[in-house]
Amino acid sequence: MGQYTATQRKNVRILLVGDAGVGKTSLILSLVSEEYPEEVPPRAEEITIPANVTPEQVPTSIVDFSAVEQTEEALAAEINKAHVVCIVYAVDDDDSLDRITSHWLPLVRAKCNPSLDGEGDAEAEAEGDTQCESVRKPIVLVGNKIDLIDYSTMDSVLAIMEDYPEIESCVECSAKTLHNISEMFYYAQKAVLHPTSPLYMMEEQELTSACKKSLVRIFKICDIDGDNLLNDYELNLFQRRCFNTPLQPQILDEVKVVIQKNVPDGIYNDAVTLKGFLFLHCLFIQRGRNETTWAVLRRFGYNDQLEMCQEYLRPPLKIPPGSSTELSHRGQQFLIAVFERYDRDGDGALSPEEHKMLFSTCPAAPWSYSTDIRKSCPINETTGWVTLHGWLCRWTLMTLIDVVKTTEYLAYLGFNVHENDSQLAAIHVTRERRIDLAKRQSSRSVYKCHVIGPKGSGKTGMCRGFLVEDMHKLIGKEFKTNVVHCINSVQVYGQEKHLILRDIDVRHALDPLQPQEVNCDVACLVFDSSNPRSFEYVARIYIKYYAESKIPVMIVGTKCDMDERRQDYLMQPAEFCEKYKLLPPHLFSLKTNKKELYTKLATMAAFPHLRQFGLMTEDPKLWWKAGLGVAAATMLGFIVLKTISAAGAHSR
Repeated sequence: MGQYTATQRKNVRILLVGDAGVGKTSLILSLVSEEYPEEVPPRAEEITIPANVTPEQVPTSIVDFSAVEQTEEALAAEINKAHVVCIVYAVDDDDSLDRITSHWLPLVRAKCNPSLDGEGDAEAEAEGDTQCESVRKPIVLVGNKIDLIDYSTMDSVLAIMEDYPEIESCVECSAKTLHNISEMFYYAQKAVLHPTSPLYMMEEQELTSACKKSLVRIFKICDIDGDNLLNDYELNLFQRRCFNTPLQPQILDEVKVVIQKNVPDGIYNDAVTLKGFLFLHCLFIQRGRNETTWAVLRRFGYNDQLEMCQEYLRPPLKIPPGSSTELSHRGQQFLIAVFERYDRDGDGALSPEEHKMLFSTCPAAPWSYSTDIRKSCPINETTGWVTLHGWLCRWTLMTLIDVVKTTEYLAYLGFNVHENDSQLAAIHVTRERRIDLAKRQSSRSVYKCHVIGPKGSGKTGMCRGFLVEDMHKLIGKEFKTNVVHCINSVQVYGQEKHLILRDIDVRHALDPLQPQEVNCDVACLVFDSSNPRSFEYVARIYIKYYAESKIPVMIVGTKCDMDERRQDYLMQPAEFCEKYKLLPPHLFSLKTNKKELYTKLATMAAFPHLRQFGLMTEDPKLWWKAGLGVAAATMLGFIVLKTISAAGAHSR
């Protein structure tokens, strides 16, 4: 798969404008022919410089403009097509210099923003009209004919740059002597590929808030031990990840000296602080080395607007119909490392504050700490905090039901950088369910069980009981938080599997279920054994949705500690199960604190070809035969009979 880096623009289009006679056309012809043209046409034809002869290895088109041959409409079109505009003036002509601010800069702004008046208001523009902030075109000021004077116009130009943040750079050159010609076009390329304005505010001599925010995230990701410092080891990893080369000890020492000299608290215990890290990038930009900071930002997934690229967050993932998505071993190991980094007190659980800090490199946490993860996953029952096991469970749940969100948050947390690979390496796509059925065994390690039944049947308590050690604590508890999923791990023949229980309400017996509510690895139809009208709901659901399907089904009667009532239905639950060759109803109560139900559900999901478990209870030999296909992998095929059949009998 390989590492992903946000890509820069694949081509550059440069437009040259300026007053007549300033030498725009001569500059282009001198660059191409490497000699000064004796005869200059009114306008040069558009030329394209191949990528292999440009410093940035990007094909570059150079476009000339002539007021003699072209209209103002053509100029507007060219300005909008260009990626950067070079405004050329003659260094020996003060009028051409003055017209940069009185005409050309307002004109370029206005053409980029049609809502502004054609000529624009120079004074308002100089103050930085917020209306056109997002569509300002990068500009390079070019002073031509430097061979004719023995002084510089740079002081005047730098004053203009302070008022117009879209001006990326300025250069003096000569088309006649070829002085700085290549540099001029390099600066124009650089203004597009490594622009200053998203990174740095000239007026304040400070990084922009967006740049600072991005670099803070990068610092946190690179701070592997979580001590808010980048030590030599972490800086070397950072250097390798961004530039594919180690940082030489001598250079590292020199960098630290520079930081210490300029930012007293930029170095602490011989390591770089966040302040020092930000200063270093500020220094790169001030010295014209924007490309260094851009290389770092792009390596961490940022585009030219300092937003994380969709391609970086959401790499394309092909999921065949009938397949599911799980965390790979690499994905689990990365998430364990992230958990341990932010478990500052080493108690094996994330406090709310630690949880908040962990997701500080993300736009927001992917779930609510108080109303989601603590209610859907195992927690430390003393503190109520999320354990490592619960942390991995919640990621397992998200990966199954919303894998795109998983890839996004893995990118936010730095998987791509730490693992030097796309976050697809953290995802395992299972084989299709039809293949599992054909091979008579599921290859999955995460199973989805839909718990379906009428409101008040006790299914929510059954789901929550899956998360706690002592189910007695849930007796009489009112579940106010509407948590749809509960996830925990179970052992199926010595192998750890994750079982996800999805709580689905059926308000009326004839209410239709949506396909996404029906399809799952195993269905658990729940009725209240103390309510005579409860079983009718699940009986109708089974007949309508599952009788002809290949999905294993378990029928569960809850509240079995209360008096069992005869059901107002054509058949009693046991008769119904016998007729449809299902296991006898499993009677469940929070008071018994028995958890074999969850193991049975996971086992049924693991062996979907044994859908009609009731048939197997009639002939124990069939269990043994069915287990032969599994025995090659687990050598425990016969235990299917002991676990399921015996548990079914015990539940009565």
